[in-house]
Amino acid sequence: MATNRATMKPAKQQNSGQFSTFFIEDLFFGVDVLHVQEVLRFQPMTPVPQAPEVVEGLINLRGQIVTAIDMRRRLQMPQLAAGRTPMNIVVRTPDGAVSLLVDEIGDVLEIEAANYERPPDNLDPAAKELISGVYKMKNNLLLVLDTEKAVEVSGSLASLNSKLGAQSSESAANGRRPSPSASNATAGEQAEPSQSQGPAGKAAKRVASRKADGAVRLAKAVPV
Repeated sequence: MATNRATMKPAKQQNSGQFSTFFIEDLFFGVDVLHVQEVLRFQPMTPVPQAPEVVEGLINLRGQIVTAIDMRRRLQMPQLAAGRTPMNIVVRTPDGAVSLLVDEIGDVLEIEAANYERPPDNLDPAAKELISGVYKMKNNLLLVLDTEKAVEVSGSLASLNSKLGAQSSESAANGRRPSPSASNATAGEQAEPSQSQGPAGKAAKRVASRKADGAVRLAKAVPV
């Protein structure tokens, strides 16, 4: 009997609670509200060269650099139609806050634990990999998103955030470099020694020497 009980693994249990919901295409997702930091409309993003494909860019949330992950790419879906912009659901993870780009934000719903089931076998494999379970509703099926799997990228997310934050800081620093006019002035000052060796420099020296000689002769001619 002990052997039989050991081989029968119970389904992962979900407590009843509130879920922040959102839509991606025709799929209806939910995330435990305790994992949600905030929900935002479309935010300007800074693209990051050589970032993983699912990373859309960086969002600056009141000084906090947050990586934005395109959930359509994560689910291997086509991009949004032209003219439509995604919305942000910022979730908390062990490696920091991450923004999930979704099509539309839904309501906050309270779901009973009795309605919880395993993910159905006919669910798309790309979606099933990110789903910890489902809740049967009256007119829909709520897919519970596993946020830790959803934000997985190549390498550690903490390392990625650190790298992207460093790139963002470097870009900001570049924006505070001296103005071109100041740079040109400095370059001009550095170029003077080489210019003085050319024909124009030699001519300037001859003119300056003549002026100096004239000033000396004038000083001798004027009685003290």
